[in-house]
Parts: sequence; structure tokens; C-alpha cells
Amino acid sequence: MAHFAEVDESNKVIRVIVVNNDMLLENGVESEGKGIAFCKSLYGDNTKWVQVSYNAASNGFRKHYPGTGWTYDTDFDGFYSPQPYPSWKLNYATFLWEAPIPKPANQEGFEWKWAELSQEWIAKPID
Repeated sequence: MAHFAEVDESNKVIRVIVVNNDMLLENGVESEGKGIAFCKSLYGDNTKWVQVSYNAASNGFRKHYPGTGWTYDTDFDGFYSPQPYPSWKLNYATFLWEAPIPKPANQEGFEWKWAELSQEWIAKPID
């Protein structure tokens, strides 16, 4: 099965749908353009679609498999999640958000939570 993300005018993901691979075939070869045309036939010509991969983590296609609210970066041809905190910056090599300071190593019985106001990691006991 193929997957396509509908994005709005600011490239935010509105939805992700599954499309049968047969709808992408053009002369026996899968075509993203053919899949986009199929999506537009369902949701309207004024919609914008981008093919995504459920296996993006392993194959690197468009960086990540997106969800609603994610952003498609046309310059880097990849998807990234919403920014978790205002101080975090997007790493364009991994397309993951990073805190201003690295997360400390795990401590048994604790998990680290980011405190935006104090700009630090705080160890919280695991329930």
C-alpha cells in the first residue's frame, strides 16, 4: 500500500491516506504523479498531495512518516513534527527537534523531562 499526505498552503499535513498500489501504476511502474492524480480525484483538484513512506525511518524517504499537524519542507523534501518547545531547534540532518542542551544519560528509575522555563532537563521518577 502507498501513503499520501495532504498538505495545506503552508505545507502543514491535514491528513494521511492509504492508496492501493494499483492506483499508482503507470506502464507497470509506480508513479507518485499518478497517485497524486488519484488523490485529487477523490478530494478535489485544489488539494496538494505528497507521497510518504510508512517505512521512512528505514528507507529515508522524505525523512519521516508524518501525522496531522506535521510540516513538509519542500527545500529539504522531508517531514518534521510540530516544534515541542519554543527553544528547540530543528536538526536538518535528522529532521528531529533538539533541546538547547543535550539530554543527560538515563538513570535507572528516572526519566528526563524538559523544563522550558528554566531551560534544563529534570529527572522525574518513573511511576
